[in-house]
Amino acid sequence: MRGYWTFAALALAGCSAEQAPPPEQEDAPIVLKAGQWTLSRTITGYNTPDITAEDYARMVGTKAEAKLCIAVGKDGRPDADALAGPEGKDCTYKDASIRKGRFIATLACKADGGTSELVLEGNYTPESLTLGSSMTKTVGGKAVLRTTHDLSGKRTGDCAAG
Repeated sequence: MRGYWTFAALALAGCSAEQAPPPEQEDAPIVLKAGQWTLSRTITGYNTPDITAEDYARMVGTKAEAKLCIAVGKDGRPDADALAGPEGKDCTYKDASIRKGRFIATLACKADGGTSELVLEGNYTPESLTLGSSMTKTVGGKAVLRTTHDLSGKRTGDCAAG
C-alpha cells in the first residue's frame, strides 16, 4: 500500500509542477521622431456666442498648413505649442497618454487675453500623426470660442541647423 501512496503523491506532484508560460514580450515603444514636420489643420467646427450661419460656413473647411521643427521630450511628448498651432501659446500638458500608436492629451495654453484648453486624440507613428482636436477659449471666465479640427502631420526630415 505504501508504494501506491508514493506513486499517487508523485503523480500529483507532476500535475502541479506545470511550467509557467513565458512572460509576454513587450512591443518596442512607438515614439514620435523629432525633426522637421508639416502639420495640416482643417476646421471642422467653429462656434462663438454670436456666430452667424454665414460666418460658420466660411470658417468650416478652412485649411492651414505649417512647416516647423518639432522637439520631442524624453517622455515622448511633442512640443505642445506646435500641436496647438494658432489656438494657443505657452502651452503645457495637463495630461497625456502617448503609447502604442495612440495619442490622447489635454493642453492648457494662453490665448489672446484668456486661456485655451485643447483636447487631442488620435493615432501616430514615428513619422506621422492624425489627431482630432477640440479647443475651448475662455476670457474672463466665459467661453468665447469653441473649435474642432482635423490635424495631420508628416515628418519631412531633420531640422535645419541653427
